[in-house]
Amino acid sequence: MSGEARFGPAGNAKSFYEEGYKSSLDAPAWLRKAGLGAYEYQCVRGVNIGEKAARALGEKAAENDVALSIHAPYYINLASEDPEQVNKSKNHLLKALRAARWMGATRVVFHAGSVRGDRKEALKRARKALAQTLDEAAREGLGDILLAPETLGRYSYLGLLEEILDLCQVGPNLIPCVDFGHLHAITHGYFTDRAAYALVLDLVGEVLGEEVLRRLHIHFSPVEFGEKGERRHRTLAEAGYGPEFAPLAALLVERELTPIVICESNGTQAEDACVYREIYMKVKNSESRIQNSE
Repeated sequence: MSGEARFGPAGNAKSFYEEGYKSSLDAPAWLRKAGLGAYEYQCVRGVNIGEKAARALGEKAAENDVALSIHAPYYINLASEDPEQVNKSKNHLLKALRAARWMGATRVVFHAGSVRGDRKEALKRARKALAQTLDEAAREGLGDILLAPETLGRYSYLGLLEEILDLCQVGPNLIPCVDFGHLHAITHGYFTDRAAYALVLDLVGEVLGEEVLRRLHIHFSPVEFGEKGERRHRTLAEAGYGPEFAPLAALLVERELTPIVICESNGTQAEDACVYREIYMKVKNSESRIQNSE
């Protein structure tokens, strides 16, 4: 899969448990059987996995050619005005990086924090805390694991695309996690055509370079939004919720990008990831036939 995008779920779908599986150690083989090649292990309520279990998961993932990433705890807030909360947040990120090392995960996705008051000041605090985290990670030999701040779906969070790209310039081994569902929500339904996605990809490439763009980390799922932005994640089975994946798939193939695409649909994240992969492969195979006929 080295020359194409990888698709997978955030955590385990309902069907995984309905089929009788109880342990995430079974997830890599289950995903490989479904044709998926990525898995985002969820530490959103805390990094509670031990070294033994993490290493076992990593071995299962390697056996099944499944790329691992971790989603760090939701309650990280690098933008806080409270020094104690910032220190706790940095420690949560470091714990996620240690778990990533054990399991061989190459990326740790995180939310930068919430915004109270001036956004520029919040961003400045987050930049400082992130730089300190990078320094500590390097001292522990964890500096090669990518940290991926995520675009978020509400203005009360530090997560506008421009803010995430700014954070990614703090130091090495930072890439954006571009959540197109969140971007769709915060723009009230903007992501419906190629032009909308092209603007984002162009900006990432312009600010961070083509190599970062090529190996982008993407979250994609249907989302419900209101006046203030994101309300909740939905599923492809529920009609009327964007964003549309086909225009992005076309651009990924056209630009020869090889991102990891993680689906966060509500309970059907594995099934919906398969649908997104099918759309992508249809475009990719069609492009190959056109090239071969020329």
